[in-house]
Amino acid sequence: MKKSNKFWLFIILAVFVYGIIQFLITTGVLNPFYSNMLIFMAINTMLAVSLHLIIGITGQFSIGHAGFLAVGAYISAIFTMKLHLPFPIAILAGGIVAAAAGLIVGIPTLRLRGDYLAIATLGFAEIIRIVFLNIEYVGGAAGMQVSHLTTWTYTFICLFITVLVIVNFTNSRHGRAAISIRENEIAADAMGINTTYYKVVAFALGSFFAGIAGSLYSHNFYIIQPANFGFLKSFDILIYVVLGGLGSLSGSVIAGILLTIISTFLQDYPETRMIIYSLVLIIVMLYRPQGLMGTREITDFFGKWKGTKGGSSYGK
Repeated sequence: MKKSNKFWLFIILAVFVYGIIQFLITTGVLNPFYSNMLIFMAINTMLAVSLHLIIGITGQFSIGHAGFLAVGAYISAIFTMKLHLPFPIAILAGGIVAAAAGLIVGIPTLRLRGDYLAIATLGFAEIIRIVFLNIEYVGGAAGMQVSHLTTWTYTFICLFITVLVIVNFTNSRHGRAAISIRENEIAADAMGINTTYYKVVAFALGSFFAGIAGSLYSHNFYIIQPANFGFLKSFDILIYVVLGGLGSLSGSVIAGILLTIISTFLQDYPETRMIIYSLVLIIVMLYRPQGLMGTREITDFFGKWKGTKGGSSYGK
């Protein structure tokens, strides 16, 4: 009953937020600058939440998430601009191909651990970038022109589905298996959990939603270039997860929103943006090494206010 109440509360809150923002956009209260900022905020939140599943839940240190973003961006652009298919089909295609790429990279590399896995995933992202850089069909280094099809409605629906699926996965027995791998992979393996299977599943699921975000990302601009998906983009996404707190979906969402706001208002000063990013990370690592939320979720604090534990991470 308690979980059912939380689910319906989440649905009602989501519909309320969407309705308010859509009303403000329709009536012109939010100009195109702020509308675009909200869309970009939602895309970054999707990227943060999808990487949170891989790093925060399963404990696999991946720093090549921009590669899956690039796959989704280019595949969806090919579907709309070259094949002239509807945008929803292009979004889904971007996610599916990114998930397939996640499987291709995940099956051989997820037997690696720690720094070795990080290097392997970073190498994959660079390979993807170089491949698109040398394919004239998608414009090569000059980039590919893309129609502006991303709207607040499309973005919000994709964000809603992303959060809903990952929350349900985390709270399922599959999610508990993934968390056990994060806590102690050897012990999880000894208890009969197929660690490789769950790592690959989490990697593919995170890649799928990164591909969906890539589809929205590419159609939010008029041109996409391989330079947009370099290793710095992967580090940007990683910062969202680390700053928010490894193991906290709420933290990834909050960090994605805060850093998008900072980045948007400092886009004319790229050097200043990187300095602020660096200072924020240094301060957080010194005074809050577990991130803004640690392993807690927002619902844990509601439980605490009511005088209950509200979740297994209470008191951490």
